Amino acid sequence: MPREDSNHTVLKTSMTHCELEDITMHLNNRISSIRRVLELRAIAKDQDKRIILEKIGQDVLAIDGLLDQFEKCVVRQKDLLKHLKELEGFFQEDVQDGKHLRDNKPTHMPGKGQQALHGGGPLSESKPADVQTAQQEKPRKTSKNHIREMEFITSVEFESIPQYMKGRETYDQLNAVVQNINKALTGKYKIVHQSAKTLNNATRKLLQRFKEEENKETKGVFFFVEADIKEFTQMKVDKRFVRILNMLRHCQRLRELRGGGITRYVLH
Repeated sequence: MPREDSNHTVLKTSMTHCELEDITMHLNNRISSIRRVLELRAIAKDQDKRIILEKIGQDVLAIDGLLDQFEKCVVRQKDLLKHLKELEGFFQEDVQDGKHLRDNKPTHMPGKGQQALHGGGPLSESKPADVQTAQQEKPRKTSKNHIREMEFITSVEFESIPQYMKGRETYDQLNAVVQNINKALTGKYKIVHQSAKTLNNATRKLLQRFKEEENKETKGVFFFVEADIKEFTQMKVDKRFVRILNMLRHCQRLRELRGGGITRYVLH
């Protein structure tokens, strides 16, 4: 019959590996041993009965200790399971947040390549002034029906704008204006690219105005005037709008082209 100290060794090994089957088998073996001893007690002498009863008592105590340790192990496993369920809940929240971010991207996220051009601050910090000026003045080649849009302002660019120029304008408010400018550009150049035969009287008048506002310096570039903002958006052309145009000029999004009493805002 195994000694009591060897029982603790078996228990320690079993609890370390949490092998439930091994623990159950060990307990069953001890109980079977006690049953056999009780059966032999009937044919044993008085002296032997006393020894048998002592062994039975030791075995019962050993089994009781095993059951105690087993109960503690079960409690620890329950606590661990509870902790894992809490972690699973946190991970599920992170997954939902990630899906929400994926499905609700801000409309003013910078496009591909924009970070390389504008993410490190104004272009004047990384390119010589003469190269920068040449790039500003050089018309961009576009396909016949392509409509260019102004790129949204990045957070880095917004932080580079002087406070006196920003005033109380926020990052989202500035990009909301950019979105309205793009709406005006789309409305204007859809008419410009449309066949004259398909235009009605109102759009023909607009097309005539667009042509009158062009000159040799606007060839190959996209631009808008204040009248375009009033025509295609609900945005007010006031002092705030002028201040925002200054901010966009600071961020290298547009430049002014004056002539004939008209201020044209040309996209970079």
